[in-house]
Amino acid sequence: MQEATGIEKLVIQDIAKRQQLGIRKYGVNVQDNPLTEIQWVQHAYEEALDLAIYLKRLINEKSK
Repeated sequence: MQEATGIEKLVIQDIAKRQQLGIRKYGVNVQDNPLTEIQWVQHAYEEALDLAIYLKRLINEKSK
């Protein structure tokens, strides 16, 4: 398999950094985290809400 380059490589590096942060914070990686399915869905939902807020802020700033 060819190694990623460009933006894809940067995204992979960001994922690795997030994994290390998560392990430091929670003591396990996502695969080994014992959350229930509904807890995972709740986390994803909260992340989506945060993303919507960040995007709306940028839209408002760029629309002025």
